[in-house]
Amino acid sequence: MNGILNVLKPAGMTSFDVIGFMRRITGQKKIGHAGTLDPSAVGVLPLCIGNATRALEFMIDKDKVYRAELTLGISTDTQDSSGIVLDSYSVEVNDDEIKKAIMSFVGTIEQLPPMYSAIKIGGKKLYELARQGQTIERESRTIQIYNIDVIRIWDDNVIFESEGVTQEFAAKKVLLDVHCSKGTYIRTLCNDIGEKLGCGGHMSFLVRTRAGQYDLDNALTMEEIVQLSETKALEGHLLPVEKIFEEFDIIKLNKEELFKYNNGVWLEVEKNKYENTVYRVYDNNSFLGLGEVFEKGNTLYLKSKKFFK
Repeated sequence: MNGILNVLKPAGMTSFDVIGFMRRITGQKKIGHAGTLDPSAVGVLPLCIGNATRALEFMIDKDKVYRAELTLGISTDTQDSSGIVLDSYSVEVNDDEIKKAIMSFVGTIEQLPPMYSAIKIGGKKLYELARQGQTIERESRTIQIYNIDVIRIWDDNVIFESEGVTQEFAAKKVLLDVHCSKGTYIRTLCNDIGEKLGCGGHMSFLVRTRAGQYDLDNALTMEEIVQLSETKALEGHLLPVEKIFEEFDIIKLNKEELFKYNNGVWLEVEKNKYENTVYRVYDNNSFLGLGEVFEKGNTLYLKSKKFFK
């Protein structure tokens, strides 16, 4: 079984839980995901199965789209609604001020990864240290926020329960669609928007609606995956790995070229037909992998970059 399965991750499961579930369903050990989703988040989680795991490094680089709810007036230690309330504020800003603050984050920005994250420092995951009450110095990361659409802003009351104590807060909520680069923490974005407005904020829910070219409309639920597996129809829902690389042009090899290519020989290509870039390489109609055209001396050559067959 080789290919990509577009999975709808439910709330309450980690991304690795989904991989474990799929290993039990398929009997396939080689499975990886293309970008972690927090346990409380739901949405698109593309899984690479079998030989398709070789494409993970390319899939992880793809941009993402999220629908998120930002709650203003409350900040938490985890930057989302699963955490402990650190501070609460009266939200004294109007809708226009909120929109202006949000749009100031569009573009190339620096973002400090949260302590409650799976990033490793010194061999330990940050969330493990955070649970011990430690705060470790982290380096900010450069990310891209391509666009933010403010869908709706409204007043609401928010209830938090912690250690048997129930607290109710007056808050303002904002529904957002965020298009961003890999490595973006939406809960940190929500926290930072709250800080910029001076009233604090956290992410109260998150749905990933798109990862690369895989979207919510075509994602399979856990229940659908079980049903398809029981009827031996799951493999028919695997997407071919070459779908990831549709932005690249195609080079087709004849029998002689294929033999050389498979044995690591550089193939000379026409200068007026190709350029220095990456191509999808095919044997007739069968996808082999990615090839790279490069110049050496005054000649262009094609060499293998990644095999998938």
